[in-house]
Amino acid sequence: MNVALSAGVILYLLWQINVRQTIEVIGNANGLLLLAAFVVYLASTWGMAWRWQLLLAARGIREPLSWLTTMYFVGYAGTQILPTGIGGDAIRIAEHGRRRPGRGGEVAAAVLLERVVGAAATLVIGAVGLIVAIGRYDGIQLLVIIEFVFVALTLAGIFLLFSTRARMRLGFVGRVAARLRLERHARSLYEGMHAYRLHRRELLVVLGVSIVLQFVRIMAILLCAEAAGVHLSPIVYVILGPLLFLVMMVPFTINGLGVREAFFVAFLGRFGVGADAAFATGFLFYAVTIATAVPGGLILLLRSLRPAVGRSKGAEARATRG
Repeated sequence: MNVALSAGVILYLLWQINVRQTIEVIGNANGLLLLAAFVVYLASTWGMAWRWQLLLAARGIREPLSWLTTMYFVGYAGTQILPTGIGGDAIRIAEHGRRRPGRGGEVAAAVLLERVVGAAATLVIGAVGLIVAIGRYDGIQLLVIIEFVFVALTLAGIFLLFSTRARMRLGFVGRVAARLRLERHARSLYEGMHAYRLHRRELLVVLGVSIVLQFVRIMAILLCAEAAGVHLSPIVYVILGPLLFLVMMVPFTINGLGVREAFFVAFLGRFGVGADAAFATGFLFYAVTIATAVPGGLILLLRSLRPAVGRSKGAEARATRG
């Protein structure tokens, strides 16, 4: 289903743009700016891993930053073949669950709460961008509405997670989970996330870190746009980035393929950017994320080769003894 949807969106976009001109824009992109975008995006990964480490430490789970960073790269690689960033999160949860048996609920809670705090950070940045943009750009009313909807949903989610009053009213969710035979896992996950209400200071620190990291990643988008010859005020990207990050969290297609490019075309078109250049910007940013996933792909490849090497050495040892 996701593959078909991705193909359909891509075909529609190809019909909307001039393919030859778009290829020319991509081919003539500034390589130094693209390299800078890649370095910025790559460097932010260590910050994301540190954010994860802070959340785990709040619950008494100590993990080295090097291992968490490795898992982030592995998650990036998994995202390339799974629906959006959620696929990468699932890989990180599974890997960490095997490392910490018996603490699966807390492990999953840290990853999911990282997403919630990250979403809150993007909304803060997006709100600032929209406030600054008022009076400077026309036609941003729809963007304000979208931002308001995301804010409302995020606040509702935070209330349900941390409010003890809301907890007493969620009994029906437990009954539904019981019918689906998911009650134990659902309860463990909820308890793990709900426990963070006692760690407000840590959550505020993680929120601050997330705001800085999301802004850094927005700069990577700006560099991709500049590489494609799209010259707009940074304010535009301060609005674009948060909305893109939030849209990409919804598992429409595999790794957001098609949805991302469609978002760039629709959004940048509001600021006078042609479909060809907008599509090229989205494609170049996609290329940067693919390049960032390469280390994770290499790690997975080495893991797959180790069992084969081990079996080969074992066979040689048996043959020698024989």
